[in-house]
Amino acid sequence: MDYITSFSILKSLYSINLKEVTIPGSELKILNIEFRSESNPEGLMNDEDLSITENNFFTYPVFVPPGRVSGKVVLLLHGLNERNWIKYLPWAYHLSVNTGSYVILFPISFHINRSPSSWINPRLMTGPVKERNDKCSDVRMSTYANIALSSRLSQDPMRFFHSGCQTAFDIIKLVQQIRSGNHEVIPAGSGINIFAYSIGAFLAQILVMGNPENLFTDSKLFMFCGGSVFSSMKGTSRLIMDSEAFNRIYNFYLDDFENEIRRKSSKYGSISESQLGMAFRSMIDFGRFRSFRDNLFEKLRGRIRSVALSRDSVIPAEGIVRTILKNRKPGSIVEVWDFPFEYSHENPFPVHIRSDERSVNSWFSRLFSEACLFLA
Repeated sequence: MDYITSFSILKSLYSINLKEVTIPGSELKILNIEFRSESNPEGLMNDEDLSITENNFFTYPVFVPPGRVSGKVVLLLHGLNERNWIKYLPWAYHLSVNTGSYVILFPISFHINRSPSSWINPRLMTGPVKERNDKCSDVRMSTYANIALSSRLSQDPMRFFHSGCQTAFDIIKLVQQIRSGNHEVIPAGSGINIFAYSIGAFLAQILVMGNPENLFTDSKLFMFCGGSVFSSMKGTSRLIMDSEAFNRIYNFYLDDFENEIRRKSSKYGSISESQLGMAFRSMIDFGRFRSFRDNLFEKLRGRIRSVALSRDSVIPAEGIVRTILKNRKPGSIVEVWDFPFEYSHENPFPVHIRSDERSVNSWFSRLFSEACLFLA
């Protein structure tokens, strides 16, 4: 199936409430697997966040290859403020078909089905948007789609770090389940590679750089629209977060984060000073722990690759190039592409532009062919 066809079919078939989804004409299946999160890693979460049960007990979809005999897994990590899997279903399908791998779509903490459905209910969120616009007269791009994330990050910018920590610990648990043979579907000892997009690439970089318990020693990472340090990102978007929230977390992590973790050393010491914590800290800004970051990227050469988009305004290509290649020009490790159709960071492969269907299909196929060759 081409991209647009697979998008339409999978969107109509998939439900997060089904245990198993069959795909007509394909031997692939999708299974929704239950997961219990490490609900409060290192005691970081506050009581309000701990009370969100959807974040602690949830399911995640796994694309299962024919015969269940594969010893390969691709972990697919999504972008910021995503509330469903629709965009990623054809991505996972093509990754599984063309690599022969199990593909796990794992939700970031407080995203997808790890968040209350009320957070994306237009009727319920219209009031909070109006209140925010009245309170912050100069706020830009405040919408019902981003008001929940925007409000939460404005209230407590450490939630960005806490959510990342919880997700990292969850992924560590997931990989340990697979390695030890305790996963419900995937065979013991399967090799794990990563396809990561947007903020998922940021998380994936930190995981492979930190390499907790040597779980990612042999993993390859393919990034799409991601790979830069945090300070090079521009997260204001109608679909991601409003300007008030982005300015709040940008200023906090550039100016206050290091002082905060030092001030609360008893709470953050063990995690912030670990290899994983240092990887996060080094990915905040170009000049922060630069030699630490550059040395790790040098060691990862050959195991990471990124495709950036030249008209991406959320995670601009120049920041990705500068982060991974320092001052080198783009090449085989980082490539900068420009699709010949209207796209955005949030919607790189639009499905409703009939005049460009052939071009969208062609460029999707090119990207995922290269990703599959790299990850297979």
